[in-house]
Amino acid sequence: MDELIDLLDSNGNFTGKTALKSDAHKNGWFHQTVHIWFYTDKKQILLQQRAKSKDTFPLLWDVSVAGHIGAGEDIINSALREIEEEIGITIQQADLQKIGCFKSIQKHTNYLIDCEFHHTFICELNTEFNLLKKQDIEVEDLQLKLISDFKIELNNSETKKLYVPHSKKYYNTIIEAIEKVI
Repeated sequence: MDELIDLLDSNGNFTGKTALKSDAHKNGWFHQTVHIWFYTDKKQILLQQRAKSKDTFPLLWDVSVAGHIGAGEDIINSALREIEEEIGITIQQADLQKIGCFKSIQKHTNYLIDCEFHHTFICELNTEFNLLKKQDIEVEDLQLKLISDFKIELNNSETKKLYVPHSKKYYNTIIEAIEKVI
């Protein structure tokens, strides 16, 4: 789905311009996203398998919930909206813990260049897994994985191919932040 988004400079500052998400991706213009990583008190992490129809990284496992921040939309409101859309639950702003903002540049093709700043949060999953409602257009599947197994898979040259290739620093920051609170 195409949507209007705010454009940023390469340092993450607003430019005062907006564009359609498709144009931002076509031209490699910087913009904002939200990433929300859910974890459980059983030391599990909620992973989302990207839908097979996705332009980038179809069927790879990724962050629990992610999405673009609409033009003029508040970061927190965007995170709460994406959570409700992608996994069908409602949480409170106070449940989110921001752990950073990560610059990411991924050139998929000459016509698809993701230049994004990921506003990244962690959040305890207080809903039973079987009550999650995945958004079929975005999400192929959901799974809970022990964080210890997740770390092993990310450090194995074969199994890490099952995951979206975020930077090692990004993944380590997520894991460390979750391990501090569980």
